[in-house]
Amino acid sequence: MPLPAPDPATVRVASLAELRRLGLPLPPPQFPLVWEPGDEVALRPTAEIEARAAVLNVVLARAFGMPQEEAMSWLLNARLMESVTKPEWRYVTTGQGDHRSFVLHFDAIFALTWVLGLSKHIDPAGPPDPGLMDRLPNLAGGESYQHWRSRSLAAPRAATEVAAMLDLHYCLDWAYLEAEREGLALPGPIDSNATGQRRWALEWSVIFIGPYHDPPSAWDEIDLAT
Repeated sequence: MPLPAPDPATVRVASLAELRRLGLPLPPPQFPLVWEPGDEVALRPTAEIEARAAVLNVVLARAFGMPQEEAMSWLLNARLMESVTKPEWRYVTTGQGDHRSFVLHFDAIFALTWVLGLSKHIDPAGPPDPGLMDRLPNLAGGESYQHWRSRSLAAPRAATEVAAMLDLHYCLDWAYLEAEREGLALPGPIDSNATGQRRWALEWSVIFIGPYHDPPSAWDEIDLAT
């Protein structure tokens, strides 16, 4: 159910304060807000977010050597084909595609597990939780999608909380890229690739309702250019 989105200016003040704490560059004053006053916010259905996390987990496993037949069989048995993008299916079935980009999806998976309430905290300067893989389907052990859903018991966060985290990562995405461009020291072991992946997952998970928002985009249509 949609909720009134928090005041975007107040959220942005908190996001910029976090950038200052991390010693990162601040975006220019004209840097756009993610939503407008009076907008509403909601999350995609829990089942849709779970499906996206599971698909990315299989694609990641494929990038690290999961046999083609096993990856295809798992997705088919899980009845997740409608959740797989064309580039993902091509990579799973043939190994063709941007291998590096699929490996980077680990941080997108991390952000999705946070949205689902399976990960407790996102450190904007730190790597994913060490136990992240334990909270995903155990592909090597033959765990089914249905069994994973029953044991994980997702409890998604409030849409307003996810919106605030998205605004932070919208600013972090710009700040990390700018810091790397200027050759500045980063505040931790992650880089702009990780921050961009987290923003991607958060931006896909959140739905804003208002006069300036388009309908929700597909996973491979999320625009990270701004």
